[in-house]
Amino acid sequence: MIGRLTGVLLEKHPPQVLLDVQGVGYEIDVPMSTFYELPALGAQVTLYTHLVIREDLHLLFGFATESERQTFRQLIKISGVGARTALAILSGLSVPDLHRAVGAQDSARLIKVPGIGKKTAERLLLELRDKLDSAAISPDQTHAAPTQDSDILNALLSLGYNDREAGWAIKQISSTATVSEGIRHALQLLSKER
Repeated sequence: MIGRLTGVLLEKHPPQVLLDVQGVGYEIDVPMSTFYELPALGAQVTLYTHLVIREDLHLLFGFATESERQTFRQLIKISGVGARTALAILSGLSVPDLHRAVGAQDSARLIKVPGIGKKTAERLLLELRDKLDSAAISPDQTHAAPTQDSDILNALLSLGYNDREAGWAIKQISSTATVSEGIRHALQLLSKER
């Protein structure tokens, strides 16, 4: 099994990246949480990986953190949840958000993820209840954003971007930008990523 890869980032086409590892190019599918954490093209990157082997193809999935990979592995053990669905869940919810949703048995948060219906959400909550630690929330996920950032975030959310996309764009914006400048810059960044 391929557990981790370190190499040069050659291409980024969501949700797939191309990683050059000593002359071998690996096509790796990553959740959007990992995608938004990737450095610029040509930079060195390390991804934790999970290899799925099927009769007709081999799929390699990559994650920025070990906790993302472990959560992915827990998700694909659930009946009816394949690798693509697990990737969609991790793209729509951060690991701490998923832990909170499971801890609170909040199916509404899971239903917001594309491809997750009410029955799948309920099955996820039931099967993950004892497997995910609801207290495993990183402290940096709980700090409150300044008012300016929250205004930009609300504007991006109202335009249809999800929390992860909006949060990534806000991190790229200069702290001296006004709200309108911040929104404009965030929209430019997000249009390039889609």
